[in-house]
Amino acid sequence: MSHTPSLAIYGGKPTRNTFLPYGKQWIEEDDIRAVVEVLKGDFITTGPAIQAFEKKLAQYVGARYAVAFSSGTAALHAACYVAGIRSGDDVITTPLTFAATANCILYQGARPIFADIDPVTYNMDPAELERKMTARTKAVIPVHFTGQPAKLDEIRRLAKKHGLVVIEDAAHALGASYKGRKIGGDGDLTMFSFHPVKHVTSGEGGAVTTNRRDYYEKLLQFRSHGITREPAKMREREGPWFYQMQFLGFNYRLTDIQAALGLSQMNKLDSFLRLRRKYASMYNHAFRNKKGVTVPFQPEDVQSAWHLYVLRLRLPELTTDRKTIFHALLKENIGVNVHYIPVHLHPYYRRLGYTEGLCPHAELFYREAITLPLFPKMSEEDAQDVIKAVNKVIQYYSVRGVNGGC
Repeated sequence: MSHTPSLAIYGGKPTRNTFLPYGKQWIEEDDIRAVVEVLKGDFITTGPAIQAFEKKLAQYVGARYAVAFSSGTAALHAACYVAGIRSGDDVITTPLTFAATANCILYQGARPIFADIDPVTYNMDPAELERKMTARTKAVIPVHFTGQPAKLDEIRRLAKKHGLVVIEDAAHALGASYKGRKIGGDGDLTMFSFHPVKHVTSGEGGAVTTNRRDYYEKLLQFRSHGITREPAKMREREGPWFYQMQFLGFNYRLTDIQAALGLSQMNKLDSFLRLRRKYASMYNHAFRNKKGVTVPFQPEDVQSAWHLYVLRLRLPELTTDRKTIFHALLKENIGVNVHYIPVHLHPYYRRLGYTEGLCPHAELFYREAITLPLFPKMSEEDAQDVIKAVNKVIQYYSVRGVNGGC
């Protein structure tokens, strides 16, 4: 194999002098001022900033309602609750996601069923979804992995045929569109995340959008212990102080401090998306015809929000494994990551009876995937550094005769 230029992992000079993370928030002075204004005001929680944030989000995606929560996990848990998922139910989801997607099914006493991914799009394969459906199936949770929408028409058709609720995990997909429609605007329930590496941040936070009034009202109660203060919903009312807990909810409230940050960030979402798409396009152009790697596939009828950029390694064309390439890129000061360990392979899920081989496409993808830095605050020069480092490392580990490898 070639030794020119030498990799940093073997003592050569790194591509960059400073470390570039795979993701990072972008907080500016106007964001800080928005938070300070709330801190100086009368409400730092359960106040008007939350409703303003919810209204902004709902308008952006085209939904009638949005309800904010303390995290994306809390939002997804709430969606599972209002969808009526209970003990004895099965809920089908993808294994290629963060554990929270499946955990929220368990929180409701139901059983996660994993449908394998489409090996081209990396999203839930509708054919696998249909194959996993039984009389126990209550709902389906597709994940818009990396920000690319799943095949919603096919998933919704199957769900309607079998009377299932569709809960979209759109933690990666704020600003994405499917056949010209924004994700979160026309589904049953859609969850978004506002973690710092997501498209906009409220520090921690999440939300559920829906067009159903009954779901909206239950979501509001669920995030506050199942309590209501609305007279029309109570059996009796002893006075203006009165409230009733009507079901077992949780304290999943977002604060006005967080909502103020999220609201300020929403004003920048479109510009953030343009930058994400710009850098993803640079990567696509640089790596599309490169041996040893496969760029993400993008169907013509969707527009990805590009939360993540995942290269897939074609290991037979390389002389090493993903782990070595991962470490080599880190030494070049490129903050790569891996998304995700298939949920059913975690020790906790193995103890529940899930086994390796359950979802072979997702398992193979995990062994070959590597996530490159992609976030709005990075520069074109940063993106070029990523391209240089990937080319350098892949060139070094290429099989003889491929990419000029020796």
